[in-house]
Amino acid sequence: MKASILIPILFAGSGAIWISFGANPKLEFSKRIAKSKDRTSTANKLLEIGKDNPKDFEIYRSRQILLSALIGFAALLLPVFLGKPPAIGLLFAIFAASLTFVAIDQDLSKRVKKQRIMIDAEFPAVIEMYSLALSAGETPLVAMERIATSANGTLAKEFMRVVEQVRNGKAFHLALDEMGRGLDSLLIRRFVDSLIIATLRGAPLTEVLQRHAQEAREAQRNRVMGAAAKAEISMMVPVVFLILPISILFALWPSLANLNLISGV
Repeated sequence: MKASILIPILFAGSGAIWISFGANPKLEFSKRIAKSKDRTSTANKLLEIGKDNPKDFEIYRSRQILLSALIGFAALLLPVFLGKPPAIGLLFAIFAASLTFVAIDQDLSKRVKKQRIMIDAEFPAVIEMYSLALSAGETPLVAMERIATSANGTLAKEFMRVVEQVRNGKAFHLALDEMGRGLDSLLIRRFVDSLIIATLRGAPLTEVLQRHAQEAREAQRNRVMGAAAKAEISMMVPVVFLILPISILFALWPSLANLNLISGV
């Protein structure tokens, strides 16, 4: 009975794929991925984590769809092998495939959020190094190249990308603007705007960068204080709902026991 259900499912799935994608399924699959509606938002997220190749979106989406399809197919077969009705297997497969698809998107969003936190944490130290290099007489591009080659971290890699774009013939302010748009960070955006305006108009950079470094330090301190406040509240939950009731119980138990003895007498 199981084989009689499984074999038609396999043939039906193969036929559906053949009808949908034609004689060249790989090419048709890539075309449909390239035309997906959420390409821009997903591509921007991939760009933030350093995947700037145009093929990275297709690779990411292909893996996401294939993994969801495999898990959905496995979820479809499981109820069949257990002797359950095929309708249950179909519902279970749709649920498992959808959950896998959403989970992969959520994982990408978490990686992007972690990347933004790392960049905001690195920004004060990097901007101070950049300000010192400019104070020593280096040009903005040379100072950025020095930081990119000597420092470690995500922001240093972004600086190196700007330097490489300038070497390839792109204007410095355009490369900076692209970096600011690619990184969804208010601190980076303000820094880039100030640097572009100062570079184009010949304004002094050292004071502007020092002010940005001070603001970044204050923003980082506020984030740490906010995280500490949230941690303090979360630590109060086991104290209030676990330790405190047990302490009250131990304090009241002797009195309750004595009252029971008195009432028994």
